[in-house]
Amino acid sequence: MEALDSGDDTKFAEELGDLLLQIVFHSQIAQEDGRFAVTDVIRAIHDKLIRRHPHVFGDSRAKDSTEVLRNWEQIKAEERRSGKPPGKDGDERAGVPSLLDGVSHALPATLEGFQLTRRAARIGFDWDDASGVIAKMREETAELEVALKDKNEKKIEEEIGDLLFAAINLSRFLQADPEIALKKANAKFSRRFRAMEAAARGTGREFKDLPRAEMEALWDAMKNAEENEIGEAQARR
Repeated sequence: MEALDSGDDTKFAEELGDLLLQIVFHSQIAQEDGRFAVTDVIRAIHDKLIRRHPHVFGDSRAKDSTEVLRNWEQIKAEERRSGKPPGKDGDERAGVPSLLDGVSHALPATLEGFQLTRRAARIGFDWDDASGVIAKMREETAELEVALKDKNEKKIEEEIGDLLFAAINLSRFLQADPEIALKKANAKFSRRFRAMEAAARGTGREFKDLPRAEMEALWDAMKNAEENEIGEAQARR
């Protein structure tokens, strides 16, 4: 993801090679153990693409993307019923099928939440517009404030989780990957913080020794400088 975001095609190609190495390496180990070969890996994804896209490779027709996604989920559900024990990946009640089966608990929390809400949305369990999700975030914020007032640590953790989940749902609704969005926010904070540290050292002081008011003023200055630089770059285009 870092290589892709950098825009450096040489670096991106190198990282794709690292991924490819893992596929070939594990396939070779499996072949030596008599389990499967890389041709089985390729055949599996080839067959899956055809099976799950009958509107592309078959005679089925879909009127819009929503119907495509619903058909996708139905096909996956049929696959689980025919060959894979339901509940293995997601549902803790083994043997009880769910549309959420297949969303791994091993995913980072943001991606897991993204996948869970996307699965639900595909069968119509979704908000009508973004304002509904934003209202939900306000509701969760109010509940968090109550928990803070009550000093209920367990409830505070729960409400923070609900607020984060709502934010992830909003990003999914707005077609923004929450993991990528948060990565970019992290990078922006790191960039501005380092700039503040450099600015403080330029005056012969360490940033950690500045009064809070000066810290805030430096943050605003770095933010405005960055936004002005972006605006000028866009204007030049």
